Amino acid sequence: MDRKVRAVQFGCGKMSKYLMRYLLEKGAEIVGAFDVNPDKIGKDISAVIGGPPIGVTITDAKEADRVMAELKPDVCVIATRSTMADLKETFAVCARNGVNAISTCEEALYPWNSSPAITKELDELAKQNNCTLAGSGYPDMYWGVLIDTLAGSMHKITKIEGSSSYNVEDYGIALAEGHGAGLSLEDFARKIGMYNDLSYEEIKAKIESGEIEPSYMWNQNGWLCSRLGLTPVSHTQKCIPTTHDEDLYSETLGMTIKAGFATGMSAVVTTETAEGITLVTQCIGKVYAPGEFDRNEWTFYGEPDTTVIVNRPATVELTCATLVNRIPALINSEPGYITTDKLPNNVYMTKPMHEYVRK
Repeated sequence: MDRKVRAVQFGCGKMSKYLMRYLLEKGAEIVGAFDVNPDKIGKDISAVIGGPPIGVTITDAKEADRVMAELKPDVCVIATRSTMADLKETFAVCARNGVNAISTCEEALYPWNSSPAITKELDELAKQNNCTLAGSGYPDMYWGVLIDTLAGSMHKITKIEGSSSYNVEDYGIALAEGHGAGLSLEDFARKIGMYNDLSYEEIKAKIESGEIEPSYMWNQNGWLCSRLGLTPVSHTQKCIPTTHDEDLYSETLGMTIKAGFATGMSAVVTTETAEGITLVTQCIGKVYAPGEFDRNEWTFYGEPDTTVIVNRPATVELTCATLVNRIPALINSEPGYITTDKLPNNVYMTKPMHEYVRK
């Protein structure tokens, strides 16, 4: 591309502080931004990023369709919600206007196994308007590409186990409550653990209907199977409460979680494949006790057994950098909803972003 990549930011919250700065520092031009928060609408994006005014004003998200039609950006970076149902209309606005879009939404990484109807609809819309939609972020690299790369060093694999932990205090009250933090074990079992004993067919139907949300690893296992060439024959998902033996105060919840009550949960997804390789992955979201920290650990069983551990990953920054580095491949890709398992591995951009774009 012989000019700067023109980008718009959709959602100007915590993640966008890094996303917009990284876009600018990688040589993109931000031409628009959208949000629903009246306290941000009308302000320069420097109010989010910091520093002197940039000359781009945050617009009401209700105006996104009209503004995108006028601006005709190359890419929209979406950092709002975590499910495809929540993002459907935002993706659709981009697709109708022929704008490539990429989101931090966890389900967006591989929504074919959780929201197939929505994904198919968006795929067709994107193809009609010659643009590409995708999801990316921390899971893309540290639960996906990294695992695929390490698998290439193995002679034989019989099982892959993975776990990733995060402090729900860092992500707001909705996520903390969604993880059951503060509930008694009885209430947790009634409100969250009630689906643990469902069969693959039953839980698949409830996830696809939107009755229950997939855990992050439900989609991740789908991504891994696709990337590794595995054929999934069953998925199960179990939500297990985490506890602590002492009282813990949660600033996000504004309460003290009693000893033995749920501090959060571990969502465990087990995938059996026709090739005989089992995936057992879990994401652990909880209110941390003193001394606990984010951790990402994956173990391959086979020949040889291999474990990789990432302690204290800067999840927010890594999410944003991974997504921004995906943008050239997104623009270069064929139209449709293209999950990142179909894209080449990220590269570190030593040159301005537009020099990596072929179109």
